[in-house]
Amino acid sequence: MLGAMIGDIAGSKYEFNNTFDYDFEIFGEGCDFTDDTICTVAVADAILNGRSYQESLLDWCRRYPSPKGAYGGRFAGWIRSLDPQPYNSFGNGSAMRVSPVAWQFNDLSQVLEEAEKTALPTHNHPEGIKGAKAVAHAIWHFRKSKFSEESKECKGEKAKEYDDKAMKTFKNIARSYYEDFETRDYPKGKFDETCMDAVPLSFYLLSQALSFEDAIRLAISHGGDSDTIGAIVGSIAEARFGIPQEIKEKAISFLPDDMKDVLKQFAGKCEIKPQ
Repeated sequence: MLGAMIGDIAGSKYEFNNTFDYDFEIFGEGCDFTDDTICTVAVADAILNGRSYQESLLDWCRRYPSPKGAYGGRFAGWIRSLDPQPYNSFGNGSAMRVSPVAWQFNDLSQVLEEAEKTALPTHNHPEGIKGAKAVAHAIWHFRKSKFSEESKECKGEKAKEYDDKAMKTFKNIARSYYEDFETRDYPKGKFDETCMDAVPLSFYLLSQALSFEDAIRLAISHGGDSDTIGAIVGSIAEARFGIPQEIKEKAISFLPDDMKDVLKQFAGKCEIKPQ
């Protein structure tokens, strides 16, 4: 889940002022966590404390009512409502907050079930649910591949072969949700907040990446909804590549203590811990 936060923080200053410079400063002045990080923490906290995703989302978003970039209009209304109800959204918010379930639950069927549950409080449109499930499935796949006994035994050329196999499987998974994700036209700077655009774009960018940092740079420098594309790509890239320690430490320094506590507790409870 830290990968999602890193992508969010790195992209936060570029959401409404896109950069197309691949060599941008990842944690430059003006960067901060946004609603993407808050919602990701909320999902993790719900799992840790056995409460509903809706209850946790409302708690954390009301705790941080004015994040950088603000909340989307309909989501902000949902947070303020005395009787919050799902509003059939197919926005990319369901995809950016889902990563914790892919780390906490070991069985794919349960991962997909929980992913749907994270979407339902707000993003109960079929495309909103699909976006959450697709991202969770991708993270789960790389997590299981990276931390399997087979991967630990792979060295040199054998490791590359295993990695290529994992990427081939990822592409098949991605196609099962978005058949044309590799062949679509993805104009740089296009601001599209839907799952139908953001998730296949994120899959495409991830498929081009050679490292965690490369994935973040590709995501943010593509433009558009920079922080959320960064969060989705970062969440998958964490499972695909792991996160360099220096980037981890810098990202965590942006977080308030209550978020740091959730992150620490969650990492301790994952059945297979991220490196």
